[in-house]
Amino acid sequence: MARIPGDGVTAHKDTFARDNLPPQELWPEFDFSALPELAAYPDRMNAAVELLDKAVSDHGWADRSCIHYGDDVWTYRDVKARADSIARVLVEDMGLETGNRVLLRGPNNPMMAACWLAVLKAGGIVVATMPMLRARELAYMADKARIRHFLCDINLREDGASAMERAPILQKAMFFTPLGNRANRAADLDVAMAGKSEGFDNVETAADDMALIAFTSGTTGQPKGTMHFHRDILAMCDCFPKHVYRPSADDIYVGTPPLAFTFGLGAQLLFPMRTGASTVFYPGTPDPDRLIELIRERCCTTLYTAPTMFRVLADRIMESGLSLDTLKQCVSAGETLPLPTFEAFESATGIKIIDGLGSTEMIHIFVSAEGDTIRPGATGRAIPGYQACIMDEEGNILSPPCEGLLATKGPTGCRYLDNEERQRGYVKNGWNLPGDRYRQDEDGYFWYVARADDMIVSAGYNIGGPEVEDALLDHPKVRDCAVIGAPDEQRGRIVKAFVVLRDATDASDETVEELQDFVKAEIAPYKYPRAVEFVEDLPRTETGKVQRFKLRQKEDERARAQGLRIR
Repeated sequence: MARIPGDGVTAHKDTFARDNLPPQELWPEFDFSALPELAAYPDRMNAAVELLDKAVSDHGWADRSCIHYGDDVWTYRDVKARADSIARVLVEDMGLETGNRVLLRGPNNPMMAACWLAVLKAGGIVVATMPMLRARELAYMADKARIRHFLCDINLREDGASAMERAPILQKAMFFTPLGNRANRAADLDVAMAGKSEGFDNVETAADDMALIAFTSGTTGQPKGTMHFHRDILAMCDCFPKHVYRPSADDIYVGTPPLAFTFGLGAQLLFPMRTGASTVFYPGTPDPDRLIELIRERCCTTLYTAPTMFRVLADRIMESGLSLDTLKQCVSAGETLPLPTFEAFESATGIKIIDGLGSTEMIHIFVSAEGDTIRPGATGRAIPGYQACIMDEEGNILSPPCEGLLATKGPTGCRYLDNEERQRGYVKNGWNLPGDRYRQDEDGYFWYVARADDMIVSAGYNIGGPEVEDALLDHPKVRDCAVIGAPDEQRGRIVKAFVVLRDATDASDETVEELQDFVKAEIAPYKYPRAVEFVEDLPRTETGKVQRFKLRQKEDERARAQGLRIR
């Protein structure tokens, strides 16, 4: 077997992922000395075994609730039984070899969680995707990560089948129902699981074996695959939750982020599992009234969602007079938390929202604050296990108070799949640069200024403008376009497209709707342009590059004239 950093031996027969890591001289510096739990990780460990099997065998949590879904409750023993059966199907029926990538597609439900854990138990690499992604996006990921195996919620079968047509490499697919219901014979994974004997011989992976390839939102074109080891998964569990809000085994989590986002993966599955707690999944689209109902019904203690949802929840609570007495901690991430939202939610509930800054490249949150250490309006300080500073454009570390590019390092860090150019841009002098401009005060608190690239953060979603442009340019009526984030009172920013039509006489409200519907069908619907402006041409440099900053300036000036706050 191949040698790797750590104890030196990988458990993976398929070495594609390791072969496509960036050269080690381009990796950031990793630090495991800041916390004793990080330094204690063994050279060989399987994250799913640590989180699930040991919950049953070592910690005495076998009969504790793990996942709530509608009227159903899966204990840790139930989750392990399902994950073992799925792992058997992957290996015995689908021919999975260690190191193979497995595409997962489904909303937050018990079987999606069990599939995620099963892939790791079998020595595979998870590539999870959001339900809103379309066949075009799924096919790109399958080709980029050379994925042959595919597990998909049967309710998303149509897009799954289309993805397989677009990406012939996706040869081996099975479909599941949210609860693994054998009554649905079309759900072949459910049927196959029923025929498997109990237990599974877990693969003894190296701590530095790949466990997860998480795709970004595509800030500069197509999404980038970020690569995370088994130890990275444990590190995200042992840093932010343990040392920021200190969870307990009696906590009940609920929230809106999908498991396909590393934010949601931690918040909705792995963080509760690390302490023997439970999580609430629910059918359907996140809805503020449903969230309030679930919190009250299930006595939820921990809520994870985006600032936009917190603002709506504050309004609903104030209007209804309902109390959420069981809530102990609320965590916001996905976009910067506006001060008015923080204040409104605290006024409605008495709870100070914990703001968190994280990234897919870092796997989860690395700057935050809680309780009396919160400074309203600031994101926080580097959390235990991490360091953070401000750099100038040349990579020099600045002394606070200062403003510039935020840089961080710790037990996790950026490793892009087969993308040295992007790797060189993200990592500088051993530090990770997530692409945010911050100012740091003399006490070490970081205050958000702006994104340093063309990422649009809208209602908690990260949307890459170039990806929307690519979809629009596929429409026959579009000659050219540029996409930016325009200020919006409710969502912070919205996707706005400036479109040059092939025939100017086509400019109409009907064409706007046609373009919006087209984008919704091509990529995830939340990425569609909520505003479209037809223009004769786009501002460009002498070399032909679109000057999107001029379009942003124009929209910001328009917003200021209307009295909107720029975020």
